[in-house]
Amino acid sequence: MPSLLGIDNGLTVTKAVIFDADGTQLSVARRRVPQSMPHARWVERDMSGLWQATADAIKEAIALSGRPAEDIQAVAATAHGDGLYLLDHDRQPLGPGILSLDSRAGDIVDRWSAGTVFTDALATTGQTPHVSAPSALLAWLKQNDPDRYGRIGHVLACKDWLRFCLTGTIGTDRTEASTSFTDFRTQAYAPEALRIFGLEDLFNALPPVAHSADIAGQVTADAAERTGLRKGTPVACGLHDVAASALGMGGHEDGVLAIVAGTYSINEVVSSQPRVDRRWFCRNAIDAGRWNNMSISPASTANYDWFLDTFCRAEQDRTDGGSLHELLAGEIDAALKKPSTILFHPYLFGSPYGDLASGSFVGLHGWHNRGDMLKAVLEGIAFNHRTHVEALREGFAISEIRLTGGGSRNPAFVQMFADVLNAPVTVTSTDETAALGAALCAGAAVGIFATPQQGARQVGMTERTYQTVPASSAVFNERFSLYCRIAEQLKSHWPDIERLARPGVNA
Repeated sequence: MPSLLGIDNGLTVTKAVIFDADGTQLSVARRRVPQSMPHARWVERDMSGLWQATADAIKEAIALSGRPAEDIQAVAATAHGDGLYLLDHDRQPLGPGILSLDSRAGDIVDRWSAGTVFTDALATTGQTPHVSAPSALLAWLKQNDPDRYGRIGHVLACKDWLRFCLTGTIGTDRTEASTSFTDFRTQAYAPEALRIFGLEDLFNALPPVAHSADIAGQVTADAAERTGLRKGTPVACGLHDVAASALGMGGHEDGVLAIVAGTYSINEVVSSQPRVDRRWFCRNAIDAGRWNNMSISPASTANYDWFLDTFCRAEQDRTDGGSLHELLAGEIDAALKKPSTILFHPYLFGSPYGDLASGSFVGLHGWHNRGDMLKAVLEGIAFNHRTHVEALREGFAISEIRLTGGGSRNPAFVQMFADVLNAPVTVTSTDETAALGAALCAGAAVGIFATPQQGARQVGMTERTYQTVPASSAVFNERFSLYCRIAEQLKSHWPDIERLARPGVNA
């Protein structure tokens, strides 16, 4: 049976996953990609280091699959969206890649929000800019690093950089192209979109756009030597990881609300008509004439990971290769069985309220333990997703909810989502949904599937649906109401809290 390679590059790990054409996962290999934070709010990575880590992961995945590289019929990549990966006119990396956790452009976005940029951007691009949007980061470079800005030859996203490393070709797909500079009506690049942000001179630096399942090129001799892939293997354009995750769990369909509980709180629904609202991004879906409506914030399971890294170091050291989540499951299960006054706002890295919001525990008492706090963190994550889901429910007819991301492997967490959202939630057996989404595009590119979506319907995914427990849902509904009221009260205090970190304030 032919196989397909899906590459999935996240914010900390790059993965290579090989699938059979029926969706069976044959192997996965991972490599951590170090981040650098040279200044407050800067989050970067070395572009050459990212490619080397990805190449190493591909080589290992091929070895682990037990199949020869010649069995791989096609390759496609997905990666974290937004952020910025620049090449100069000689097609060499122009400084480090900027991740979507970067917030250096916060002051620029604040200034834009106080003027006409937000209104103009929403009317043209179907979304307002955020701190890690290409528009904001490029504007920051123009203002603060004009030499680097003046040397820009090509503006790429992360997965487009990996595609370039594999094939030597420059381009992007429809889902990635719409992160800042397309008109939501035509779904194509618009000079007016760049003019809004003062970036008109970069129009020719934007990459050509193709369908996610179009063949972008073939694996070069150099890439074949680095990765172990067969020279000439077709490489598809790939897609933004938000769309890839939805596709890989069967959720890139009209009326299906796809939730990704990962570093970001991602909530999306595909529509056949555009609908613009400040509460979501109206971006391109995979196919022309369809839109992917995304309501997101960097406020999901990264909060849980932070808690584990900060307060569970001893347990991490004694897992002996086992799962820390399994080790802590007893504490969380015990906490879920009892009432608690603790509420947690998961705004450690961002929020739906903007860049100045910060995380907080409220209702904490001396008799609470770590399990109680972990429960509150998980609940806060689910509540933040509900904030986004409620907006999308107002805008679109939703018939089904699907969930993926690290948290979806925990039955108690999925049940919490069903109860918090007061709706059935379906998870699939596929752990690597974003990589599968990329592989489905690769398969469609070489004719194994008629379309990526048809491929998602063909592959054999086992599904489980969690039903709402009415009594639990009623409790969560009351707690969510209070959670929202507290957040609204905190809004006016967050700027003052942030000012406490200025030099001299605590002297």
